[in-house]
This record gives sequence, C-alpha cells and structure tokens, in this order.
Amino acid sequence: MSFFKLYIRQRRMGIIAFAIFSAVFAVSFVLYHLPVKAVLYPALICIMIGTVFLFFDIRSAYAKHKYLGNVQSVSGETPNLLPPVKTADDADYRMIIERMTKEQNDIISHMETRYSEMTDYYTIWAHQIKNPIASMRLRIQNEDSLLNRKLASDLLRIEQYVEMVLMFLRLDSDSTDYVIREYDLDGIVRQAVKKFADDFISRKLKLEYEPLNTSVVTDEKWLLFVIEQVISNALKYTYEGSISIWLEEPKTLCIGDTGIGIAPEDLPRVFDKGYTGYNGRNDKKASGIGLYLCKRICANLSNKIKLESVLGKGTVVYIDLNRTEREYE
Repeated sequence: MSFFKLYIRQRRMGIIAFAIFSAVFAVSFVLYHLPVKAVLYPALICIMIGTVFLFFDIRSAYAKHKYLGNVQSVSGETPNLLPPVKTADDADYRMIIERMTKEQNDIISHMETRYSEMTDYYTIWAHQIKNPIASMRLRIQNEDSLLNRKLASDLLRIEQYVEMVLMFLRLDSDSTDYVIREYDLDGIVRQAVKKFADDFISRKLKLEYEPLNTSVVTDEKWLLFVIEQVISNALKYTYEGSISIWLEEPKTLCIGDTGIGIAPEDLPRVFDKGYTGYNGRNDKKASGIGLYLCKRICANLSNKIKLESVLGKGTVVYIDLNRTEREYE
C-alpha cells in the first residue's frame, strides 16, 4: 500500500470530524433560516488553511517514513537511530523496540557464548585425538605388512576427518591464522601427493605429474588442505587408470582422474554444504563437506575453484591461483 493511502487512513478520523462539524453548522443555519454562505465561506477558508498544514504534515510524515525505511533490521544501534519522540505512539513504539533489541542482544550474546564454548571444545578434542593417531602410526610403521598398510591408509582417512573438523571450526573464526606469502607450488603439491603414496600403490593407480615450476601467493596450510581433499576424492572414486596433476596458464592447478565421474544433474551442487549426490549416496560414507570447505577456503584465499566431469570417464578440478590482489606476510 502506498504511503499516501496509509497517511489518509491514519488521518481519516480528523478529516471525517471536520466534514461532520461543517455539515452540523450548515444544517443548523438552514433550520434557523440563516444564510448558508455564512458557513461555507469560513469552511472554505478553514479548508485552505488546513491544506497548508496538511502539506507540511505530509512532508514531515513522509520524511519520517523514509528515514525509518532505512532502518531495515533491529540491532543494538536501532534505538539510537530512531527519530525523536513526538507523540505517545512514538514513545510506545520506541519502548517496544528497545525491549525487542535487548532481548535480541541477550539471545545473540548467549548463542555466541555457546558457539565459542562448542568451538573451543571441538578444537581441543581434535588436537587431543591427534596424539593417539600419531602413536598408532608409529606402532604400525615398525612392520611393513599388508595389514599395516591398510591400517595406515585408514589412519590417514581419520586424520583427514579430524583436519576437516579443525578447518570447519576455523573457517569463520576471527583468529584464522592465514599466512599469505609466496610459496613454491610444487612443494605444496608434493606434500599432498606424498601423503597419499600408499593409496596410489595399493590401488595400483598411476600418477601423472608434470613439474609446475611456478610460485603462488597463498597460505600453504589452507591450500594444502584443498589439494589434499581434491586428491582424496579422486582416489576415492577412481578404481583404475590414473590421476594427473598439471598447470594451465596463467596459474590454474588442474587435478584430473579417470574415475567414475559425476552425474550431470549433480554438477551444479557439488560445492553445496552437505550435498553428496549420486556417488555419495552409493558410497554411504560421503559427508558432503569436503568440496564445500574447498570452495569456502578458495574464496577466502581470493582463488577460484571449478569442476568438470563426464560420467564414466572422469573428473577434472581447476584451482585458479592467480590472485588479483596480492597480500604478503
């Protein structure tokens, strides 16, 4: 509904009252056989004067309406942004808004405290669970056997899930420890490949790796996590063939596989949080968090990530590392 209609509705009682009073005087003059013009002239003059007052009142009301329209949400500063109190209604509404603002701030404060406590707990838990994982890894390294290789692969998966928890908790943290500087891309990629060396051997998959011979401005830890997630997904859904790593100009890291691929209807949503798609539903173990974290991390690093896939032929992930704004440590 337009402002003018709302304004007329709000002032309708005064307008109706003026019309009734004018009619009462006109009827009274007619009954007493007095000249009706004696009423019409004053009424006309009152209408003209009232129109002037109405104009300024409409302008004031519209300015107030427009000002309040700019206050779109209730926040801690809302009561201070409200226009001065001029009527009893203004005072009542201000009181209601102040009460709502206080309640909202109390709820937000309570939720932030609970979130902080939860984040601290899971951060401590993730760090503590790394100790028994490291201990188990040392134990199984003493003997090179098929069983121990399988256990080492399982431990690697557990470490990945723990790291995903930490990354998820740190993603929106104010204290996220980004260290942006220039790194050798080959050094970062080799760390990820080395971690999955046993998986390549046990699955009898070929690694086609072309030296990248380039440096990138990024955060080593966060980019390493992204690369590890992409390689992990490639290993998970590639049963034969190879996984390839190469560089495309200007600085796009490409990781491709000859796996089962992704259904066309799943491609638009592969980076959505919690979305597992057809492959994930068949796997029963997919969380739908890995690629979501990759997307968020790349955005925080001012990088872009995209994916192309053909069902039954394989998938290629492109990580554009050509930052437009360079930030150094």
